[in-house]
Amino acid sequence: MSQPAARRGSAAWALVITSVAGFMAALDNLVVTTALPSIREDLGGALHDLEWTVSAYTLTFAVLLMFGAALGDRFGRRRLFAIGLAVFTGASAGAALAPGIDALIAARAVQGVGAAIMMPLTLTLLTAAVPAAKRGMAFGIWGAVNGLAVASGPLIGGTLTEHMSWQWIFWLNVPLGLVLLPLARLRLAESHGAGARLDIVGTLLASAGLFGIVYGLIRGPIDGWTSATVLTGLIAGAALVGGFVRHGIRSKAPMLPMRLFRDRAFSGINAASLLMFLGMFGSIFLLSQYMQGVLGYSPTEAGLRMLPWTGMPMIVAPIAGALSDRIGGRPVVAVGLALQALGLAWFALVLTPDASYAVQLPALVVSGIGMALYFAPAANLVMSSVRPSEQGIASGANNALREVGGALGVAVMASIFAAQGGYESGQAFVDGLVPALWVGSGAVALGAVAVLFAPSRRQEARWKAEARAEAPEQDLITA
Repeated sequence: MSQPAARRGSAAWALVITSVAGFMAALDNLVVTTALPSIREDLGGALHDLEWTVSAYTLTFAVLLMFGAALGDRFGRRRLFAIGLAVFTGASAGAALAPGIDALIAARAVQGVGAAIMMPLTLTLLTAAVPAAKRGMAFGIWGAVNGLAVASGPLIGGTLTEHMSWQWIFWLNVPLGLVLLPLARLRLAESHGAGARLDIVGTLLASAGLFGIVYGLIRGPIDGWTSATVLTGLIAGAALVGGFVRHGIRSKAPMLPMRLFRDRAFSGINAASLLMFLGMFGSIFLLSQYMQGVLGYSPTEAGLRMLPWTGMPMIVAPIAGALSDRIGGRPVVAVGLALQALGLAWFALVLTPDASYAVQLPALVVSGIGMALYFAPAANLVMSSVRPSEQGIASGANNALREVGGALGVAVMASIFAAQGGYESGQAFVDGLVPALWVGSGAVALGAVAVLFAPSRRQEARWKAEARAEAPEQDLITA
């Protein structure tokens, strides 16, 4: 009996299955960006419809991510991973078959539900299958595969859209999912977590609140910022998010304990993450359309031209990781965010209806280096800001806030674009794009300031030493 169990729990199989599943979920964050003009031409729809094709995925992914992890801990990680994978695969087929823009948006929302269940469990399943001595290497491979998905998302989306059809950006997930489902059943060992939180009230408050805010931001340019629907969405959404915060303070077992934010390191890196994704996602959403709709690049050409930005982390991340080990993560992340803000500001200064690629290239490279310097040390900053027993919650919170930032970025920057410009001409598009980029640059610059509130490496070492010194005393008191 021991031999089949060993085969089922094989670390190599767990690494392959979880890495491919993570690749699928990460890819769908950006793969749709270069397909947006083709989707708009084929299915129709206005700017707000294109926003929802991105935000429907990121919002459901964000608000259900921690709930999905808790479901896996309580009812079985392998079981819930398979359920999430099946939902994601089926929704991908639904998106590919969508007869209209509304059906596509609905399928994208269901995709986000599947990803929210599947994605956090990839790491817990991998942790359970890999011996502690080899986890660093396994996590590195898993992270590199996810990074490859982000880097190649616009290029894969552009290539499939141009040479096949936009539907294939979703069909791509179906054979991968169908292969992974039986492998997960046969090759992953079942595991459970202790003390799993099923915070239904917190999940409902966060979901409804964020939906109301994003809905208000998206509908504002269309219905008017003083219209009843927009004001209701914004005010009710803000009130519900406030209720979520209050719930996190007062509840005995909240999805996200608000006491974690009392720590400057935790609150600083999470604020920086939200602002980073706000600026980055909103900018990529608009710039991919600018490259195709204004400059006339094909989807593949647009995806290739985005690679100096989205692909740079694959080159710079190892250097950034080594640098953060030497001088600490805080200054590396702060410099990365400052460079990302500089890159977006550079775009805002040079973009015209006929801007050459050579003019854009420095902004793309600077943005890519900035993104790489942020990504490598950010996860370690999050994990080192909390106790080991709370690292799962901290990681889930950081990932959720990143996705929330992406959804808000698309909504905020598209609203600014719609208020200042439009699709009528190249000049009209640039008139809307430039002020949106300035806002994105400002948001990321605020993120650079926020991360500086995190403690320095010396402070962190001192606090940890004090905590270790206090631990025996606590043990005596408890005894």
